[in-house]
Amino acid sequence: MTTSLFSPMTINGITFKNRIGVAPMTRMSAGDNSIPRKDVLDFLVTRAKNDAGLVYNEAIVTDYASAQGYPGQARLLNQEQVNAWKQVTHKIREYGAVSVCQAFHCGRMAYEGINPVNRVIAPSSIAPKQDNPMTGKPYPVPEEMGQSDMDDVVAGFVETAKGAMAAGFDGFELHCAHGYLLNQFLSAYSNQRTDGYGGSMENRYRFVHEVIAAVRTVIPQDRLLFVRVSNWGIADMDVSLFESKAEWQQMIQLFSQESINAISLSTYDYSAKAFGTDQNMSQITREATKLPILICGKIHDRTTADEALQGSDLVLSGKSMLLNPTWVSEVESAKKLKLYGSDEAGIAYTPTPLP
Repeated sequence: MTTSLFSPMTINGITFKNRIGVAPMTRMSAGDNSIPRKDVLDFLVTRAKNDAGLVYNEAIVTDYASAQGYPGQARLLNQEQVNAWKQVTHKIREYGAVSVCQAFHCGRMAYEGINPVNRVIAPSSIAPKQDNPMTGKPYPVPEEMGQSDMDDVVAGFVETAKGAMAAGFDGFELHCAHGYLLNQFLSAYSNQRTDGYGGSMENRYRFVHEVIAAVRTVIPQDRLLFVRVSNWGIADMDVSLFESKAEWQQMIQLFSQESINAISLSTYDYSAKAFGTDQNMSQITREATKLPILICGKIHDRTTADEALQGSDLVLSGKSMLLNPTWVSEVESAKKLKLYGSDEAGIAYTPTPLP
């Protein structure tokens, strides 16, 4: 692929002015009204003003029942919340960028008491092995979801998608990565069900298909629907959530049969070899789909962005976008830039205003 980082691209009739985007990041800055702090919302607008072609919001939890996993998470379920985000998407559009709302259900990545109805649910009654860094205690063993739970979760995604469309987002992304609920269904590491939602990849994929089908009905055909995928989770991070290249590609092929517009691929490192092969994740994913691919993972300067684009269609940055307001222009000028560490990105989770 010889496409330039600064050439436009079009997906489903929506044009991105360049191939660089702000990765979705969870900042836990929302108050009791489930609306993020003003400086967090302003951060998104500033990155659009400073030439990001795509701006993701921080991931939105999908209901007031079982979706929340962390304190201070945002929602998009009522008019006050819609109105707050509408101002943001309007400004992002004014600066020529595309906005996408990422939404998720945390599933077993939650702790007791965090949800309004004090429930932790998952495909199977299996907790992560590591302790929860938020509490220093083991994660609670989740309740195995029944059909009514699945119906409620689907309804939450649908209502959140409606809110995102009302708020003016150009697109909506289902977070099927990082060990959250949709990823929990997809991975045999967390899904050990014996019914039609467990076992084979086709069965483990079934619930995700139902969510996509339901959400698609409330997203206009001229807007975007993306999915985000990963082979790692935020708990038990060293575990490969899919056993092989073949299993990963089978999942990607199932996604490719859906009415989605792109796949967003989250990696630790865009260049790392995967599944014991000599290929990286974008190469393995590209073999299995013709859909546009977005990628993130240690993309921090012009060289890494150019290299990552060879296996994808649009590159995303989290830490660099978070900590450097003028990162896009500095990438364009090929300025020497540092690779930020997770400790430096801790500002995302403090009351300190974002730069």
